[in-house]
Amino acid sequence: MCCSVPNFIPISYTSSDGLALYARDYPAGGDATSAPALQQAAAQAVPASTPLRETVPARPIAARLPVICIHGLTRNSADFDEFAPAIAALGRRVLALDVRGRGHSERDPDPSHYTPQVYAEDVAKLMADLGIARAVFVGTSMGGLITIALAAQHIDLIAAAVLNDVGPVLSERGLARIAGYTGKAVAPASWNDAACYVKDINLCAFPDYQEHEWEKWARRAFEQDASGRLAPRYDPNIAIALQTGRLRTTSLASRMAFRRLVRKRPVLLVRGELSDLLETRQADWMRRAAPSMQYVEVPKVGHAPMLTEPPALQAIARFLASVP
Repeated sequence: MCCSVPNFIPISYTSSDGLALYARDYPAGGDATSAPALQQAAAQAVPASTPLRETVPARPIAARLPVICIHGLTRNSADFDEFAPAIAALGRRVLALDVRGRGHSERDPDPSHYTPQVYAEDVAKLMADLGIARAVFVGTSMGGLITIALAAQHIDLIAAAVLNDVGPVLSERGLARIAGYTGKAVAPASWNDAACYVKDINLCAFPDYQEHEWEKWARRAFEQDASGRLAPRYDPNIAIALQTGRLRTTSLASRMAFRRLVRKRPVLLVRGELSDLLETRQADWMRRAAPSMQYVEVPKVGHAPMLTEPPALQAIARFLASVP
């Protein structure tokens, strides 16, 4: 079975064009017993002068800016079911979104809406509905592209950003690999088959994963209908942008939006050492374009780190310690 998910409140909201969307809301403070190893790793990253009671509070601290977590292309909010409570335990409210067409969010009848710009407007709508003026963004892969798009459209909503293995310049090799499986018909006969499938397409990125981790991933990535059949938890039409070449390795607009983000806000780039989407060449371009950007590389992991790896979690905890 997949790991239990402590202390989140499901949120339903409506996009500006009428889609029913979903998010998980982890209250600040969280459960002092949840994800203890992750909390310990995060606490170790905070300066020694910071009292532990301020690092892992006994009750919610509402004054700190919330964190909004946005998943990758074929993923959903369950990707953050370990990371989110660890960050909430540091005193921040955490929202983990199901982007339209994924997880519990409604599928869009018009696939042309599956773009970072539309997704960014959905994020802005959720923040408006919840009365959130600013937030820290944690964007994995596509979630990072959504954050960059939001910087172009609503920079005022972003207080700081963590870009997880993504940027305005990407590798053709990684995009080709992702295009090779996204949207393809997959119908595993069992949960074991589902685990074998996710292992087959992701072993290159997580060579040290154990079988129980692939099983957990399968239960995040697939859902079971009333008849017991398994299907991916996303709309296959999200692949159209890849298949038609609309999702490109770079564009002037994305590079300009990235430069705007790093010029106006603190940014941390997390990169998997084995990543084929954000290879060393693309990461070096980003670091030259943004000398003030913080950077951490996660050893023995490809695209994209889960952010629960100690180097990633510790770097994010340090980064958050410098943000209101």
